[in-house]
Amino acid sequence: MTPAPPLGSTHHRFTVNLSILFTELPLLQRPAAAAAAGFTAVELWWPWPDAPVPAKSELDALRRALTDAGTRLTGLNFYAGQLPGPDRGALSVPGEESEKFRRNVEVAAEFARSTGCTALNALYGNRVPGADPAEQDRLALENLALAARAAHDAGAVLLVEALNAVESPACPIVSARRAVEIADAVDEATGLGNAKFLMDLYHLAMNGEDLHKVIDAYAGRTAHVQIADSPGRGAPGTGELDFADLLGRLTAAGYEGRIGLEYKPGDQPSEAAFDWLPRALRSA
Repeated sequence: MTPAPPLGSTHHRFTVNLSILFTELPLLQRPAAAAAAGFTAVELWWPWPDAPVPAKSELDALRRALTDAGTRLTGLNFYAGQLPGPDRGALSVPGEESEKFRRNVEVAAEFARSTGCTALNALYGNRVPGADPAEQDRLALENLALAARAAHDAGAVLLVEALNAVESPACPIVSARRAVEIADAVDEATGLGNAKFLMDLYHLAMNGEDLHKVIDAYAGRTAHVQIADSPGRGAPGTGELDFADLLGRLTAAGYEGRIGLEYKPGDQPSEAAFDWLPRALRSA
């Protein structure tokens, strides 16, 4: 497919997700690889899916790798279970997974504080067979409020993200409206006002939402945007979305935050997956 035209706007600040791009490299080498490709901002899913509380040496090593590369961590997920994998978050899952999330909250918030990261994403989690959905939602609100308070103390916002029902059929948060409703409920519970919408245009497109309407309705509640083309979750230009139009509409709607590049590089090295974005526009 013909690549998308360059997005020649200096209004946009891009950040690279190192949990889906540069994964051909060990974790500690990815910040330097992103910097070599021209990026100064990066984001991560929780890097240790088996360890909500990793060893201090691992946290220190990642912090050092970010600093040595000259990259700033702009977004971090709280512990979310096996991601990538079957899980879609942990905070609404009764029992051990919810407890892991709670143990992770202060660890992730402190790492964010120490790196200057100002956005923490809390993935909701799947419905669990045999569990009462209302009880899962109660647990989720309790844990989201806990996370929002920790994020606030770290100088960060709490992000609430909608996934897509095609790839995440057991996740109950599969629309922009529902994600914003949950963020509103968290703000009401805490009184802090730091729960915000993470607008992932790939997931919303896969859900069949009208992206223009979503942008117009929720840009004011949005603290972060992530992009991948649809279908396929590849780089802009590999699918059907018009990113020049969509990012322009975000700017017109008043969105001034970062654009997270959360797409698969395909059958090429990650460094070759940015041809659509002029190098001069990659630095944040």
